[in-house]
Amino acid sequence: MITPIIMAGGVGSRFWPLSRKDRPKQFLNLVDKNRSMIQATVDRISKLTAHDNIFIATSQDYVEKMQEHLPEIPVDNLTVEPMRKNTAASIGLASIYIEQKSPEGIMVVLPSDHLIIDEASFLDTVEAAVEVADNGDNLVTIGIEATHPETGYGYINYDKKYIQVNGHEVFEVKAFTEKPNREKAERFLEAGTYLWNSGIFVWKVSTIRKMFKLYMPKLDKSLEKMKEAIGTAEEAEIIRAEFEKLDDISIDYGIMEKAKDIYVIPGSFGWDDIGSWPALERVQKRDKQGNVISGHHIGIDTKNTIVHGNGKIITTMGLEDIVIVDTDDAILICDKKKAQEVKEIRNLLADRGLDECL
Repeated sequence: MITPIIMAGGVGSRFWPLSRKDRPKQFLNLVDKNRSMIQATVDRISKLTAHDNIFIATSQDYVEKMQEHLPEIPVDNLTVEPMRKNTAASIGLASIYIEQKSPEGIMVVLPSDHLIIDEASFLDTVEAAVEVADNGDNLVTIGIEATHPETGYGYINYDKKYIQVNGHEVFEVKAFTEKPNREKAERFLEAGTYLWNSGIFVWKVSTIRKMFKLYMPKLDKSLEKMKEAIGTAEEAEIIRAEFEKLDDISIDYGIMEKAKDIYVIPGSFGWDDIGSWPALERVQKRDKQGNVISGHHIGIDTKNTIVHGNGKIITTMGLEDIVIVDTDDAILICDKKKAQEVKEIRNLLADRGLDECL
């Protein structure tokens, strides 16, 4: 049985000031005016499995909002993290709940806030990954075919030898690489054996539990204690106590960089992680001057600029490669080249005690 786990506990800091602690990126209608990012993700994967089999990994702060956006998902399928401890802990917690429902279920780990244009191709690729994962203790990831030397993504280096599964080439992974500088990214693109790391993973729940025991024994020990507490009066208390002990480690670092039998399937289905404001240029219509406009804007000599309005008329003159975002209580104006660093503004606001703006 396919049991997706959708990762939805982040704050989307690079989309500040639109994304806030109480309405993070996954709840925003950034691409589809009628659906939030999390709603689109659930709609997409529900073509392969029933809503009752879909799990959502989130934080206590977002439980109520998650139920508002996803009333079709059973509340028991929300795996609630008492604090943020990165993806290894998040996936580990989800695995023990999924294990209760489907011990041999196949987990499909999905980010909650990515754009996928070709849904049919995406689902076909996921089904191929499920077949590979089901055939042994295999860890499978879906890599994205690199189209340019992107420095904002991690990369997957793969072996050129491959097998075919349902018409898809399946490669053995040689190494995972963190976000490179421009020069290294250009070398990766030229080599032709690197894919972007999408953060999509597929494995049997029994397999990932074995991997935690082998490569992250501290986490595994805590997971066993949490698993024993499920359904008891002390469940929430024990999960919080064990979570506090855990290291802040990603699943990539904790498992994927160490394990064997890791495979990648290249995906080409119009993927984008919508990671920061400039990403909107790739997915939304530009005007004749290359601007992406949302709201009421009048500009003179304004080019390649992103304007996100909030009711007021925004006027610009002589601007190029700028991001302007207006919300009820904050305005962001920044060079597009600095847009990946917007979270530093949030850190500065926090340092100055302006929590109401976070």
